[in-house]
Amino acid sequence: MPEKKFNEPVCSLDYALRKIGGKYKGRTLWYIYNENNVLRYGELKRRLQNITSKMLTQTLRELEQDKLIHREVYREVPPRVEYSLTGTGIELIPFIEYLRKWGEKQMEKEKIG
Repeated sequence: MPEKKFNEPVCSLDYALRKIGGKYKGRTLWYIYNENNVLRYGELKRRLQNITSKMLTQTLRELEQDKLIHREVYREVPPRVEYSLTGTGIELIPFIEYLRKWGEKQMEKEKIG
């Protein structure tokens, strides 16, 4: 039986959660989706409260590597970069919406926010 590599997902759920897990990935996808599927770096930084530039850059790179977002660089002065969802990223939106509604309901039960 071949050994699994340390970083390989152990199951499909592990695979999926690695793609959107963490503090910012799901929210980043959600914010891009809600802004007509396009946001610039500065706009994302304003929406993702308390995120550092380093963390935002890392999050965007991971989402791009996972083919959930597309990064479009415009050759202008000053340079403009826009992030949009790929088809695969858009497929995740119903699940993120479900989690958002679930969280809203739980927060109401606990009287948070």
